Amino acid sequence: MNSECVEEGGNGNVLHELKIPPPLLSITESPLVLLLLQVKHSMSQENRSAVTLVTEFIIVGFPGLRPEYYNLLAAFFLVIYLATVMGNSFLIVSFAIAPNLQKPMYITMLSLALSDIGFCTVVLPKIISRYWFNNGSISFHGCLAQRQFIHYFGTLNSLIMMTMAVDRYLAICLPLRYPVLMTNRTMGHLTWFSWVSAFIAPSINTLQSREMVFCGSNLIIHCYCDGMSINSLACGDITLQNHVMTAVSMVVLILPFSFIVFSYFSIAVSVIRTTNNHGSLKAFSTCGTQLCIISIYYVPRLCVYFSPYIPDFRMEINQRLVVTMFYGLLPPLVNPLIYYFRTKEIRLLLLKWCTRKNELGAKMNIIFNP
Repeated sequence: MNSECVEEGGNGNVLHELKIPPPLLSITESPLVLLLLQVKHSMSQENRSAVTLVTEFIIVGFPGLRPEYYNLLAAFFLVIYLATVMGNSFLIVSFAIAPNLQKPMYITMLSLALSDIGFCTVVLPKIISRYWFNNGSISFHGCLAQRQFIHYFGTLNSLIMMTMAVDRYLAICLPLRYPVLMTNRTMGHLTWFSWVSAFIAPSINTLQSREMVFCGSNLIIHCYCDGMSINSLACGDITLQNHVMTAVSMVVLILPFSFIVFSYFSIAVSVIRTTNNHGSLKAFSTCGTQLCIISIYYVPRLCVYFSPYIPDFRMEINQRLVVTMFYGLLPPLVNPLIYYFRTKEIRLLLLKWCTRKNELGAKMNIIFNP
């Protein structure tokens, strides 16, 4: 009779959890015991739901930084942000008003300038607020959104640089077919494909983090919400999620980088085989801008990613954060300078604007001070 009661009532698991001896199974028929079991079940449900009630995270930034340097660091980040926005905005305006810049190679530069502005806009305002106004809190969904867009712009930059490599490969290795293969329309399609497809990889990891349970500390030891920092705060076993995140990150980083290396290796071989030395140097010089940008973007990242596998090499948390912010913010800051010094058309356009400004100032001076 007792075994039938357990089977029909569905209380076998609960009784096993309470470790009620078999001779006492009949007491479960008591209304009081059933009421206690229901109360315990509802309380366990409430405890499990309470575990997920993490409503905000705290951006810690650099853990070892003294408070007297907070304002200085915030001002430093603000200067970087303003310089990045103004420098890349100059490139965008130049592309819009100068017909001679509306070519496939400059379309990739325009796309990279927009991506750089987007990345700095996502990263810097929050860390500036943390050090200037001592406001490091960010909502749960706001943190996931910041993480999504940070990794989105990182993925987008990799795809843009791969597109740059494709453009230079076709221009140097297939010069006769280049005007047909790489038109503004083709480059526009490649650019839009990069901007859309870059959402895929970050979305996979963000959806995984959204389903995780956060029950402990909400302190993010970083200058922004990134994948590893958020996942490290999750409860339970997230080994599978970390493996998936690492695999996706490696695909996003290594595949474009491998294609870039292949493209520029093929370009170098093609230039070496060319008998016209002057033409070879001129062709290879067109790759200088892209090579500078790609080197600044990839080399520090690869050093950080592979540093754990280097024997007897360890980076402290503050050192890792400095390197991470360096390779994240340096490319958007220096890319406009690289464009200016390495691209003749942009340099001439800027000199033309400065000449017109000086002429206008001289005319105004003559008018108001005859």
